[in-house]
Amino acid sequence: MDERPVRIGFVGVGSMGQCAHLRNYAGLPGCEVVALAELRADVARKVAARYGVPAVYESHRQMLEHEQLDGIVASQPFARHGTLLPELVARGVPVFIEKPLAGSIESARKVLDAARRSGAWIMVGYHKRSDPATVYARREIDSLRTSGELGRLTYVRILMPAGDWIAEGFSGMVTGEGEAPRLEWDPPAPDMPANVFEKYTRFVNYYIHQVNLMRHMLCEGYEVAYADPSGVLLVVKSRSGVPGVIEMSPYSTTVDWQESVLVAFEKGWVSLELPAPLAVNRPGKVTVYRDQGGGRTPVATTPTLPWVHAMKAQAMTFVRAIRGEAKPPCDAEEALEDLVVAREYIRMVEGV
Repeated sequence: MDERPVRIGFVGVGSMGQCAHLRNYAGLPGCEVVALAELRADVARKVAARYGVPAVYESHRQMLEHEQLDGIVASQPFARHGTLLPELVARGVPVFIEKPLAGSIESARKVLDAARRSGAWIMVGYHKRSDPATVYARREIDSLRTSGELGRLTYVRILMPAGDWIAEGFSGMVTGEGEAPRLEWDPPAPDMPANVFEKYTRFVNYYIHQVNLMRHMLCEGYEVAYADPSGVLLVVKSRSGVPGVIEMSPYSTTVDWQESVLVAFEKGWVSLELPAPLAVNRPGKVTVYRDQGGGRTPVATTPTLPWVHAMKAQAMTFVRAIRGEAKPPCDAEEALEDLVVAREYIRMVEGV
């Protein structure tokens, strides 16, 4: 691309569309939000005025017909992805979506096939990968695995208790009058009874971030080894045999967010403490602990990271990826693996 600003169009500016995404793109260097499509006319008008978006459309079809875009941000319920995304990727430009790729494996494959036909790529919004602490931690993990300084990678543990994930992140959200419009939804998964599909959807909605983050920390794919029937524990085994555990809300908090990651080596570890998803200007915290023995004093280092939160960093990465200066942290092909893991987890729990 030349040096002109990347032209972004938004499809949907509801709560997450505004507060997790639009406010991070508005004013971003090298980026210009030129249009938005929103079914609620009152909300669309007010949001456009708030963020200085010059063009407003009643539907994504109208926007695609009239605008020359370099990228599309579509913050939509994931159970609509199979219906909506094939139309968006048909435009042939990169598309950003919220996690996961779709509400079922079947809908996800439909989206993936459409993207492959059009040549467009999709960046799936697993924002935790863009947190400065996660970026730093993964770089350290890669270096330690290569050097062997702390021995082999032995274990990954992710703790994700339920808590205050909003952290005042919806403050200042633009609202409007009128009822929400009726939307077209994807069909349910054909291989699950309705009650099981409901449990699958709940799991995907809440824990798919950790399913994805586990792969990122292991640096390779994995499969489900055990699913605790109580819904607290998910045990995995990586391709090379490294075990991992996702602890799913063994307790909850009301005024805090206590998500953490531990990546263990034989002679040390890398840990992450991640902030609430909508916390602003607050990166996570990473600590690297080295205990190499031989009489040497163990050392723990905690770097000072920039005041950039994960959602803002994610927006920056999407713009850079459109320019060809970066790769999407998670694309559609990998995101499909998350839904496969989720399906296997539910199969183990429910026996279906």
